[in-house]
Amino acid sequence: MGTIEAARMLGLSVPHDVSVVGFDDLPAARWSSPPLTTVRQPLADMGRQAGRMLLRLIHDEPLDNNRVELATQLVVRASTTAPAS
Repeated sequence: MGTIEAARMLGLSVPHDVSVVGFDDLPAARWSSPPLTTVRQPLADMGRQAGRMLLRLIHDEPLDNNRVELATQLVVRASTTAPAS
């Protein structure tokens, strides 16, 4: 959201001159002007996976993997547009 404001201060229009994408889908993203396109993370799934891993470590059980990948979701709002041709 700070990037949108910085673009505005430079006389640039979002998304006409520049597209802006955020990360984490903070609640304020939908209320910014323009509403911010963002990548949403599955926070509840992340917490569950972290809890499972922690319990295994507490019980001296080996982890299946040190890395877990969870799907993210692109939430398209008004801060992005297709590039001009």
